[in-house]
Amino acid sequence: MIVPFLDLVTPHRELEDELVAVVREAVKTAGFIGGPMVDQFEREFAEFCDASHCVGVGSGTDALRFALTAAGVNAGDTVLTVPNTFIATTEAISQAGAHPDFIDVDEKTYTMDPAKLRSYLETACTRDARTGRTVLKRNGSPVTAIVPVHLYGQMADMDPLLELATQYNLLVIEDACQAHGAQYFSRKEQRWRKAGSMGDAAGFSFYPGKNLGACGEAGAITTRDQQIAARCRMLRDHGQSKKYFHDIEGYNGRLDAIQAGFLRVKLRHLARWTEQRQACARVYDELLADAKGVVTTPYVPEWSKPVYHLYVVRVPDREALQQQLTAAGIGTGIHYPIPLHLQKAYVNMGYRPGSFPVSEAVSSQILSLPMFPNLSVEQQRLTAAEVLRLMVHVS
Repeated sequence: MIVPFLDLVTPHRELEDELVAVVREAVKTAGFIGGPMVDQFEREFAEFCDASHCVGVGSGTDALRFALTAAGVNAGDTVLTVPNTFIATTEAISQAGAHPDFIDVDEKTYTMDPAKLRSYLETACTRDARTGRTVLKRNGSPVTAIVPVHLYGQMADMDPLLELATQYNLLVIEDACQAHGAQYFSRKEQRWRKAGSMGDAAGFSFYPGKNLGACGEAGAITTRDQQIAARCRMLRDHGQSKKYFHDIEGYNGRLDAIQAGFLRVKLRHLARWTEQRQACARVYDELLADAKGVVTTPYVPEWSKPVYHLYVVRVPDREALQQQLTAAGIGTGIHYPIPLHLQKAYVNMGYRPGSFPVSEAVSSQILSLPMFPNLSVEQQRLTAAEVLRLMVHVS
């Protein structure tokens, strides 16, 4: 039996008639950019995220970049995020004109550690006596925002992060690119909150492999702030407030109408797909329970309802396990093998091995097992059996 890491073919076959109907409608009306399909998707996705506004854009990177700029991040600012994420997070910060800097992740959740953020703000920063702004001691750069990354389908611990953001007057832009529909129980508010509804704004990616994936590139910004939404709409469309009236310099970052139509079709199925992913995660948890102490399965705090974009295990010899699974016809992935502070792209930041020990340890030991809605229990049993077979020898 071959077990693919990801199956993008089956859901598209199941939805083929609905997806083809979207193309027919676009061809019939010549509505390829903007228009009703984009407007309808934006309304429906905003409602799905419990957000006031949604702005469709060309990619998840566009979403984060435009959200940062529209929320008020300026050239020369410092924006804090984590080393254990895809480079699009820091690219968006740099392309907004700011400087990324890093906060290490929590040992269990692999998301931004609130205690480490507090330590950074207390020890590496000071308050500017004249402006009251938080600035870096080493260079005087204003620290204006944090970008917590909701990783592998699980939200970061938002309550303490938001509390620190309020205390230090920081914007919060959620990187929700892997967290469509993920939920967080706010102890402060005593209610469940959706990814994309808690920060000043959030960026989503609809890259095809995401839980809600387009048939190409696409992204979206969600926000409760009407001014941020309006500015994002201008930024995505060459800074236009209306045709040929350019209030600011912007970008060509619009969401194609056909992609918006595809996303509307898929959004109707997302709740079911999420339930299937969550059921798959429970099966993996049970099958791998005997390997506790050797295989670390995803940690789910009581405040989290993850959507399992990925099912990531942590093992002492990741390479040996991946090779064995590959030999058995089982697909795997590594997300991510080199933390950002050790990438060549950021060598000028001056970080060295040991700078962010948790991210570094995690990056050398994590392996993503097959995870998709129609993954069968039989496929999971085969995968788990191979994991356990190797782990018996390791232990």
